[in-house]
Amino acid sequence: METASAYLGIGTNLGDKANHIRQAVELIGQRVGKVLATSSVYESEPWGFVSDNRFFNVAVQVATTLPPMKLLDETQRIEKLMGRTAKTTDAYTDRIIDIDILLYGQAVVDTEILKIPHPLLTERDFVVIPLAEIAPQLTHPTLHLKMEELAARYR
Repeated sequence: METASAYLGIGTNLGDKANHIRQAVELIGQRVGKVLATSSVYESEPWGFVSDNRFFNVAVQVATTLPPMKLLDETQRIEKLMGRTAKTTDAYTDRIIDIDILLYGQAVVDTEILKIPHPLLTERDFVVIPLAEIAPQLTHPTLHLKMEELAARYR
């Protein structure tokens, strides 16, 4: 099976946030593939909703043999294992863990349940900045800009 480099965004704003991030990265390593890089923790305000709970966010690079849809299934299983009840549908809410597929190599996936690159990737500083930290030269597959270029918009 071919190995792909996938980039995931992990966020949490409930409970022991540092531990939730550690646990999610560990489970990704066990269930998805070899974790090649993890960014520093980026602390941010809630995005798209109001909450008193700030988020901890990291970006992770993982070498995986899972195709994109299986990767989605596995990341959602990890969320459930960690206590996440349901994915956001109409409104964002506080969450114990959120794992988003940001990029999958240079693949472009556009289905009803999975879009890669993540459609909101460039609109979120808490995604772009950690991603640029671990992969500054990585090029966005449709915008053809490097992550460091996208992150510079927020600095």
